Amino acid sequence: MAAATAPPSTTEAPPKSELKQRRPRPSGWWLPYALLAPAIVFEVVIHIIPMVTGIWMSFLKLTKAFISNWGNAPVIGTKNYEVALDFNGAVGSALLQSFLVTCAFTLLVVGISWALGMAAAVALQGKFRGQGFFRTLFLVPYALPMYAGIIAWKFMLQKDTGAVNHFLYDNLHLGGDKPFWLIGDNSFVSIVVVAIWRLWPFAFLMLMAGLQSIPTDVYEASAVDGAKPFRQWRSITLPMVRPVNMVLLLVMFLWTFNDFNTPFVLFGNAQPPAGDLISFHIYNASFLTWNFGSGAAMSVMLLLFLLLVSGIYLLVLNRRSQRA
Repeated sequence: MAAATAPPSTTEAPPKSELKQRRPRPSGWWLPYALLAPAIVFEVVIHIIPMVTGIWMSFLKLTKAFISNWGNAPVIGTKNYEVALDFNGAVGSALLQSFLVTCAFTLLVVGISWALGMAAAVALQGKFRGQGFFRTLFLVPYALPMYAGIIAWKFMLQKDTGAVNHFLYDNLHLGGDKPFWLIGDNSFVSIVVVAIWRLWPFAFLMLMAGLQSIPTDVYEASAVDGAKPFRQWRSITLPMVRPVNMVLLLVMFLWTFNDFNTPFVLFGNAQPPAGDLISFHIYNASFLTWNFGSGAAMSVMLLLFLLLVSGIYLLVLNRRSQRA
């Protein structure tokens, strides 16, 4: 005799949507949002609102005539952008020269700072007596307050009383007259040297941290196979610190291209053309001529340029990572 089967259940399971609606929220679900709220508020107040205000200002004829009442400044559309991009005019040609100076400055500072940081990190990777002392010594420029360090360089670069000319011409007895380091074409050399002195310890610190993650067994095995130090650096060190370099180079590029403090402290408001970095140029275009609309337009174009370069850089690196 066949076993009796149970009648099918007439009740259907509730749909998944109803189960999700009925599921009670866990206790403390609001805590992550509460912790993020202060950061979001500060981000909006400190970055988003000023950025939106700057974009709005770039479409206004905001000169000293309307500085007391911004709401009465007339809207001129893209006129400020057209003037800034007219390289045959005085404003556009000065902006283009400042942009080219900043590009050369950024390439030299980022390239040399990275090379110095990598060399120092590799040299201090092995264990030897005095390793901690040299690590601390190399980080002094990075730990020193920014303005204090740049002001010290400004005194050292003076023509008659500066330590640089005293060392080169009084001690080493180089021929010729003592040069002016803070005016003329020499100002570019001065600002590059000061920026490298400030930036390369950061590259050293980041690369030294990245090298700590490389197992020593890899170097020992390659040494047994006959690999020389340069081959180890090219085949082991560089590939394994590639993730660090990806972030490091981008951060150094953004910091250097936006550098304002170095030229401001070294040169004051009377910057020489050879040391006219674009952030400092935009500051002078805004606060010396009192044309805040034009300065805001230049700032917006600088923001778009940096976003474009950063996006292309990350896109190229991501494609290379996928191919590898």
